[in-house]
Amino acid sequence: MARHLPPLTSVRVFEAAARHMNFTRAAEELAMTQAAVSYQIKLIEERLGTPLFVRTGRRVALSAAGHRLAPQVSAAFDLLDDAFAKVREDEGGVLAITAAPGVATNWLGPRLARFQMGRPDIAVRLTASNDLVDFSRDPIDVGIRIGHGSWPGLRSFELFPAEFTPMCSPDYRDRHGPFDRPEKLLDLLMLNSDDRWWRAWFEQVGVAQDDDRERRTLHVDSQIIEGQAAIAGHGVAMLSPSFWQFELLTGRLVQMFDHVGRQGSFWLVYPEHKHNAAKVRAFREWLLAEAACGGTHQVEP
Repeated sequence: MARHLPPLTSVRVFEAAARHMNFTRAAEELAMTQAAVSYQIKLIEERLGTPLFVRTGRRVALSAAGHRLAPQVSAAFDLLDDAFAKVREDEGGVLAITAAPGVATNWLGPRLARFQMGRPDIAVRLTASNDLVDFSRDPIDVGIRIGHGSWPGLRSFELFPAEFTPMCSPDYRDRHGPFDRPEKLLDLLMLNSDDRWWRAWFEQVGVAQDDDRERRTLHVDSQIIEGQAAIAGHGVAMLSPSFWQFELLTGRLVQMFDHVGRQGSFWLVYPEHKHNAAKVRAFREWLLAEAACGGTHQVEP
């Protein structure tokens, strides 16, 4: 059966213009002139017999027909992109991963060698960053995020709970202890005291917090730096026990109270259209197995 489609070039131009909501940016992406973009949009509108954009001065907006058409066209291009990607790298390629510095350095990083040994055909590029990537724009295949598993447009797989508890160095404990009541922490230097994990932990142990009370604190941009500052005896850090097992076992850090807080989980996430990509499938199967049998296993000193 013959397909009654507008020229593919015009469809491609419409998808880019609708995504950017700007003819100039669409032209830059497609290496075309703005006049050529306008011409292709005109061709597809004439073929359909209805405007796809409403033009107001230099600005454009999608018409009602454009709003109906744009998401379906983008989804179709995602499928095409995925199909061609599979041909290029169905059995290998570079797997780009992003994760927060804590989970990247203290949990995922030490385990990646096992994945590489099992799949030497897949090169891995791990980026440790607190930035929330835009999978539609950034060259990232998969990520590890903290939350409750609901991100529009992304597949998500739970790895293990996000747990946290106050830790410090043995010397800091000896100088400021004994720690018989959680309230005593309020008088100490709490690293990143405005972090939501502090508030959640105090709420779970029944300690009321005065938002107007001035507290001593030191702000750092990752759990890695927090942990190192605590090891150096500079204060109390709210850390994930599973990320600091070696330090706890060797006595460089001590857990100050029995209670371990829990809020959300760590999740493997990636765009829906990457679900069947061979490298993503291989990493997903390995990571879920790793989390199931070793997500919080003890690390030998």
